[in-house]
Amino acid sequence: MSRRDENGSVGINLQLLQAAVEATGEAILITTADLDEPGPAILYANPAFTRLTGYESHEVVGRSPRFLQGQETERPPLDAARASLTAGEAFQGEALNYRKDGSTYRVEWLITPVRAADGGITNWVSAQRDITERRAFEDRQALMVRELHHRVKNTLATVQAVLNATMRSSVSMVEFSRAFTGRIVSLARTHALITEDMAQVASFEGLLRAELDPYDDGGRIALDGPNLRLPSELAVPVSMALHELTTNALRHGALGHPNGRVVVTWSVEDGATGPSLFWTWNEHDGPPPTLPTREGFGTRLLNKILTAQTAAEVDVAFDADGLRISVRIPLRQS
Repeated sequence: MSRRDENGSVGINLQLLQAAVEATGEAILITTADLDEPGPAILYANPAFTRLTGYESHEVVGRSPRFLQGQETERPPLDAARASLTAGEAFQGEALNYRKDGSTYRVEWLITPVRAADGGITNWVSAQRDITERRAFEDRQALMVRELHHRVKNTLATVQAVLNATMRSSVSMVEFSRAFTGRIVSLARTHALITEDMAQVASFEGLLRAELDPYDDGGRIALDGPNLRLPSELAVPVSMALHELTTNALRHGALGHPNGRVVVTWSVEDGATGPSLFWTWNEHDGPPPTLPTREGFGTRLLNKILTAQTAAEVDVAFDADGLRISVRIPLRQS
């Protein structure tokens, strides 16, 4: 399987080398040394190359590896490869290639020269690896980091707005502490829901249950609507509105009365400008609703912040049976 040459070094049987190359999981090409078109010409392609590209060996021998490139193949790595190979140096890089069926894949190359005894280059050997999934994962990670930075910036701005608004609407430090703590806890809970989802979204029902489930003793809470997931830019202001409605219901509305109930229904409706989320918050069997004597943060959030951040239409009605709030929010189409 091996032999010792006249200089005492051990040589490997060519048949054994071929078996090793054909067994490897990486695509291997051996080409001629000429770089100018129509070269270099492929002399050998191993089975892994066929698995990677869909081309059989007899379909590529004699052709230049350039035939694997296409319209979306980036030019800079090709130029960098040409510069290194012209200088007689090995090259490592990556680019977008095309399979036989027309689909694309991202390939990582390692191209090395084969030299004759006089130092001249006789061939190039290219080892190629499919890194499509790895690059897609890296791109998703980078996108999530950018989104996280954006959300952290928005969150800090939201916290500042909540702090200022809570200070303006509170008449005592005890009221301020209770209201501000509740709002920050609600905001943190919403961000936890968003972060746990790979798509960075939160379900509308999940936002409702996060606020209302602690008070659902004896069927006091009824929720009815389709499965709907909201992106973070909608989920955060919506969850803040739901927190204010829940807090108000506990202090002044249905949840503060033994027989009070809260019913929330929602649907997605198509309109001239696209789909919208339409939801109604109904309080029943609580104390008679009264108009607020002063504008608190919750009222401002419903009438201003929710409208400004989500372009919502908000209707507040004080029915004989309890508070009823209807909200329509445009849904951005992806």
